[in-house]
Amino acid sequence: MSLMVLALVDDLMFRSKIKSTATQMGVGVTFTGSRESALAAMKQDVPVLVIVDLNNPRTDPLGTVAAMKQDERLASVRIVGFVSHVDVTTIDAARAAGVEEILARSAFAMKLPDLLASL
Repeated sequence: MSLMVLALVDDLMFRSKIKSTATQMGVGVTFTGSRESALAAMKQDVPVLVIVDLNNPRTDPLGTVAAMKQDERLASVRIVGFVSHVDVTTIDAARAAGVEEILARSAFAMKLPDLLASL
């Protein structure tokens, strides 16, 4: 398995932040914008970390997590989600779906270097 991060993120600001931080740290990142493309990419090359924007229903983040948990090869992949800190419903649903770490959007941006350094 190669060292890869998959980001199910289509917000341009967060894509830019993730890409620039990963590049500085020498970590490869693949960006996808849908459940289907994320699962296809993960089946081709199992990532070590998946980052999901939990507030973006267009990318079906919770459906993607549920599909990962049902796939033997992907079930143990670390998942970090970021979300608006006031969106308690999404936070609870993400925990129930199996997202291991859920960060407020602002905290995610600050913790991103540490997340990538721990790979």
